[in-house]
This record gives sequence, C-alpha cells and structure tokens, in this order.
Amino acid sequence: MTFGDHTLPLAADTLRTWALDESLKANVMANPVLASAAGRIARRFMAGETTTDALTLIAKNAHRGHLTSIECAGESVRSEEIANKETGIFTTLIAEMKTRDELATVSFDLSHIGSVVSPVLGLTNALAIAEAARDAGTYIMISAESSERTDLVLDLYEKVSDAFEETGITIQARLHRSPADLQRVMQRPGPIRLVKGAFLENSTVAHPRESNELTDAYLAMAQTLVTDGHRVNLATHDSSMVESLKSRLGQKLKGAHVEFEMLQGLGTELLDSLSNEGYATREYVLFGSEWWLYVLNRMAEHPERVITALADLNQAADFGNGK
Repeated sequence: MTFGDHTLPLAADTLRTWALDESLKANVMANPVLASAAGRIARRFMAGETTTDALTLIAKNAHRGHLTSIECAGESVRSEEIANKETGIFTTLIAEMKTRDELATVSFDLSHIGSVVSPVLGLTNALAIAEAARDAGTYIMISAESSERTDLVLDLYEKVSDAFEETGITIQARLHRSPADLQRVMQRPGPIRLVKGAFLENSTVAHPRESNELTDAYLAMAQTLVTDGHRVNLATHDSSMVESLKSRLGQKLKGAHVEFEMLQGLGTELLDSLSNEGYATREYVLFGSEWWLYVLNRMAEHPERVITALADLNQAADFGNGK
C-alpha cells in the first residue's frame, strides 16, 4: 500500500484533533461497544488499569536492564474533587513503590492534578506528590502539554522546583520557543526530558513534524544538555535520531547524566539494544483508564499504527471498559 505525500500528515493531524476532542472521548467511552474496541487498541500501549499492573513492570524492566518511569493516565481535569482524587492515586502509587522497594520516577501532566481548575490547586497537588516521592527516595517528572499551556507548566514547575530541586521537566524540541525555555530550565538542577513534541500545533509556534528543522532543533538541544553535563532523558523512538546522537556526541552519551527513554510498547528492541551497548535506559509505563489523549497521540506519531490497531481489535484481550 502506498500513500500520497500529504496522506499520512493529514491522518496524523486528524488523530491529534481527536485526541483533544473531549466530547468525542466522552461519547466513545459512554458506548460499551466503542469503549471495548478502544480499550483493546489502548492495551498495546498501557500496563493496565491498576497500580499493581504498573508496578509489576518495574522488576521486569530491571531484568531487561532498564529503569522505569510511571504515569497514571489523565489530563485536563476540570473538577477540584477529581484532581484531588487523582493526586491520591499518585501518592498511593508512590507509597506502594516504597513498600515494595521498587522505585521509579513518577510522571504526570499538571492539568491532570488541577492546574486547569486553578494554578494554586495544581501547585498544591504537585507539591504533595513531590514530597511523597522524595520520602520514598525518588522524584517527579512534569510532562509537557500543548503550547498554550507551556507558560503555566513552566511557572508551576519552577515553584515546585523551589521546594524540591530534584523535580524534572519536559521540553518539546518542536516548539519555536523551546531553545529559550531550555536555557531557563537549565538554571535548575533537575533532569530535563527532551521530546520531539506530539501535540497538534500550527507553524507559527512549532516546526513541522518529521521535518529537518525539528531534527536539527532536537539535536542542538540534546548537544547543549549533554555537553553541559546537565541531567537529561533523551526521549525518542527514532532510530535515525539515535544514530545521529551517537555520531554527534559519541561516548558523552554514556555519561552518568544521560539516559535514553522510550515508551512502553514502542522502540522495545531499540531500547534493549542501547542497554546492551552500555547506555543508561528507561522505559515509560502508563496505567489507568484515562488513556485517550496518550494513545491517540502515540498513533498520530506514526499513523501506520492504525493498521496495527485494527489487528488488535481481532484479539480477545480484555481491557478498560471492554469485556
């Protein structure tokens, strides 16, 4: 099967539009048949619904040579009650990790824990999670959100970092503003996760997906972080990008401050290969029932995954609302 030059980018933009359509999400999840189908597709990219499902992967990842980062799926919560409840899921997760003596970093969107309701609520809940993480011997990593929330995310990150300097932040290489943002966050000691950026953005704020400009921006920011000695998670599943990083930075990538990070279900063989070559590696594990945005963005990164999703619908695995 062949596609025209614009077919896959248009398909990706459609998936990203669906990812942000809260009405579509609500309609799908309210329909048992559609929810079952969507759940089967999500299972490829998710550990499962519960903290136990996620924690089980820590030991498995360690056996493969990888560290783990865990997130409970969710974003754009618009209720204080729900935001507080979701915060409790994160603190419970951390307590269970401490009990089991199996630690991972903990990632989340600030909008998942109340920043859209109010910045004060988002900050209060982020501080509670950061405190629980420190008590357990680990730290939090704040995720990137769409460009209209970047100022809010960075402002709240700095406030959390004032109290918990180990806190990490995610920077999207795709945004035109990111080189300046990178200099801003490098003033703090916490790790920086460098990603390409998966959100639907227009050309006034972001480089086109799969463009030379995006590749150049990612490589330039990676070089800045690695050569500066700042802690960095190079988050990419792009094998050509990995090879470019190796060519440009060589043995510096094996420094104690550098990790390669990839999402569960994506880049598995590449991550294993990097670990075998002596690089520090981390797998990003997601659990929970609010996976809509995450899964659609993963499919949007490579729209060919829609074919894989159709194949997954033929499997009998249960997940989420599906039976």
